[in-house]
Amino acid sequence: MDETRPYSLVDTCEAVSGLVDALSGLPTSPPSIYVDLEGVKLSRLGTVSIIQFFVLPLNHTYLVDIHTLGENAFLTCGANGQTLRDILQSDLIPKAFFDVRNDSDALYSHFRINLAGIEDIQLMELATRTFSKNYVKGLSKCIEMDLTLPWSEMKIWKSVKEKGLNLFEPDRGGSHEVFNIRPLSEDIILYCIQDVKLLPRLWQTYHSKLTQNWAVKVEKATKERVDLSKKESYVPHGKHKALGPWT
Repeated sequence: MDETRPYSLVDTCEAVSGLVDALSGLPTSPPSIYVDLEGVKLSRLGTVSIIQFFVLPLNHTYLVDIHTLGENAFLTCGANGQTLRDILQSDLIPKAFFDVRNDSDALYSHFRINLAGIEDIQLMELATRTFSKNYVKGLSKCIEMDLTLPWSEMKIWKSVKEKGLNLFEPDRGGSHEVFNIRPLSEDIILYCIQDVKLLPRLWQTYHSKLTQNWAVKVEKATKERVDLSKKESYVPHGKHKALGPWT
């Protein structure tokens, strides 16, 4: 791994083994591992292209090339015999997602991964609100409204976001297939990196306001989200996704 770069591209079994070692034995409070996924219609209806892991103690992002590695990404062992599947399914290793539903749906449908130990930052935001809890907020709104980023950092974030959206949003003339083009473009790499790197700041923002009572509710609702995502009746896209669990 080149420590001078802000990320590592994990596209070989050897690199997967190194990642598994890097994810093992980390502190658990706050969570050390923050996860995001990209793909084509990410869900049971589409594909998983990339999984991003931001490791807080290392201040480093790993981009796991699922399009290239397939099942090998989850079955390759590290030095201690663990796999990425083991880490994702461990209830003892906390992993923070922002809206875990479609990520869980895609991982379970395509790779039979039963996520556990999940902390859903979207639900943490909803729980800490002092106004209506009827509807959840998207990641971009949370970043813009709840993080006090310096103007220069916010400007870069918006620029990277716009370039990425122009590449993969169909209504902007793009295609989600850009996540499957190899080598990955610099704009797509930056897009994948920047949001997952901000998840620890969001987690801290909401965790600092979370009461014990609401923490229990968030934990329960998160498990319900994961369970629902694995059911045949789960619908991955639609306006219903905006409704909060405590409406």
